[in-house]
Amino acid sequence: MVTRIRTIFSCQSCGYQSPKWLGKCPDCGNWNTFVEEDFSDIPLKSKEKSSLYKEEPVLLKDVVIKDTNRIKTEIKELDRVLGGGIVLGSVVLIGGDPGIGKSTISLQISNHIAQQGKKVLYISGEESVAQTKLRAKRLGLGPKEEALYIVNQTDLSLIIEYIQKLKPDLVIIDSIQVVFDPRISSAAGSVSQVRECASLLTQIAKTTGISIFIIGHVTKEGTIAGPRVLEHIVDTVLYFEGDRFAVYRILRAVKNRFGSTNEIGVFEMGSAGLKEVENPSEIFLSERAKEASGTVVVPVLEGSRPLLVEIQSLVSKTNFGYPLRRAQGFDYNRLGLLAAVLEKRMGFGLESQDIFVNVAGGIKIEDPAADLAVALAVASAFSEKNIPSDTIVLGEVGLAGEVRSASQVSLRINEALKLGFKHCIIPKSNFKNLEYKKDAIEAVPVSTLKEALDIALGART
Repeated sequence: MVTRIRTIFSCQSCGYQSPKWLGKCPDCGNWNTFVEEDFSDIPLKSKEKSSLYKEEPVLLKDVVIKDTNRIKTEIKELDRVLGGGIVLGSVVLIGGDPGIGKSTISLQISNHIAQQGKKVLYISGEESVAQTKLRAKRLGLGPKEEALYIVNQTDLSLIIEYIQKLKPDLVIIDSIQVVFDPRISSAAGSVSQVRECASLLTQIAKTTGISIFIIGHVTKEGTIAGPRVLEHIVDTVLYFEGDRFAVYRILRAVKNRFGSTNEIGVFEMGSAGLKEVENPSEIFLSERAKEASGTVVVPVLEGSRPLLVEIQSLVSKTNFGYPLRRAQGFDYNRLGLLAAVLEKRMGFGLESQDIFVNVAGGIKIEDPAADLAVALAVASAFSEKNIPSDTIVLGEVGLAGEVRSASQVSLRINEALKLGFKHCIIPKSNFKNLEYKKDAIEAVPVSTLKEALDIALGART
């Protein structure tokens, strides 16, 4: 068997390959990302890779789905994000900034699964076995000794041998960027190594029913390092959001073949690892300044869960000719649109004002029902008038200044009722079939932004 060596150049951002070096990648547009890599053209008669695991075709009607096809991690926030637990044979990719808690939650998952009597194999490529033990001791973890296996290894061929020998229920790879296939000459972490290693691990998971968690490093842009195909190969992609110096962490599913991609999990980082936050709304509003202009509470939906978050706004006169528009946790382009509506339709003189909007708690919201709350917060900060602290606001704002309907308003209002809110400003189109406790909270319907401004900043101030 003759093996021919050839050299190609691969983009380290997107995986695009070229027979010669290029300064700019024609696929992703990044500069100076091409790295020389050697590839071996192995004849087709070599079945080394494809013969690792074999599975015969079966009829779809003969496939039996059972409730036991999911493994509960006993971490409710994580199970919610995964869609009810870990699906057998699934591959989950966890990404996030350094120090945000990826390895911590992976070790906690290993501990909970091992306590159920299931076998877990933790591949620590960046820490020694002793270091992993020290971290587990610091987190106060104490799994059954016969159920959790830990090894420091980066060679994929040896990792496969461990999997074949132990036949675990769960495998955790920490991290995919340090694992390498010895049959590929490029360095660990390169596009070809990450792609091939992830592909082979996925093949093992699908043919054996072993669930695999993969931890991935992120780039300075906040995306998973390596080729984009890595996110296409796996079944679920989870991202940790939030500042690593902050207390709270938000785990969001950006891809999930076995559940919703709108669910989030809220955790609190402590000395004993990540702790679940049972009532995120109460936490996000715990430090709210009630007697201050430019603040308003909005109930947003994250999957099936309503969350009450505080919108903060600050409007100040600009010192330069071009006014600033800054948003933290809210879409910057949407803020510019709402500011234009306030200027054109409501007559607010914001053309010479800097506008800053922040979503307290470090959460990022994409729910269009937050439009009305942002608009009222900006108007409150500009006019120096307070919005009543016992009032929530929700609704989408159109370019004509109309307030459009939102989804599942009753669910949002009931969440606000639990925290003692007495008034809510909602779209008029949602008022007809609304189900809520009328004696406990007052619902005020509005059809235009002007009506909402008059109610929030006029009659109740």
